[in-house]
Amino acid sequence: MAVVVQILAADDAKAWNLFQRHSPGMALPNRTYVVNEDAIKALREAGVRFTEVSRAAERPRVQGALAGERV
Repeated sequence: MAVVVQILAADDAKAWNLFQRHSPGMALPNRTYVVNEDAIKALREAGVRFTEVSRAAERPRVQGALAGERV
């Protein structure tokens, strides 16, 4: 499951180190990251403060199209 989080500025460096070890996520502007559940667990265990912006079980698909297929 993909989770979009925004990290508090004071914890951004700490979070970045955790993300490098725990998640094949994506970095977006304004300390916003798309990560997996393992990374969320690691953030909580490390005491990193963040706001959960969104959750998505999987990418939406166009009916009849395969994942990654151009529509």
